[in-house]
Amino acid sequence: MTLVLLAVWFGVTFVTTFFARGLDLRWFGWPLNYWIASQGALLVFLLLIGVYAFVMDRLDAADAEAG
Repeated sequence: MTLVLLAVWFGVTFVTTFFARGLDLRWFGWPLNYWIASQGALLVFLLLIGVYAFVMDRLDAADAEAG
């Protein structure tokens, strides 16, 4: 799970910024690459934190029941 979350983090952080110039689309008057960098990445990072916390909470609860 950690490897998958790190792969998503890497994709959002480095891959989207590396190919940002190729994303020359407009989104409500703003360039799409600006939107991804300023808003989209933050939302993905919050989602990653939420998924990690949810999974770890379930693993902790399962460990407490077993022990």
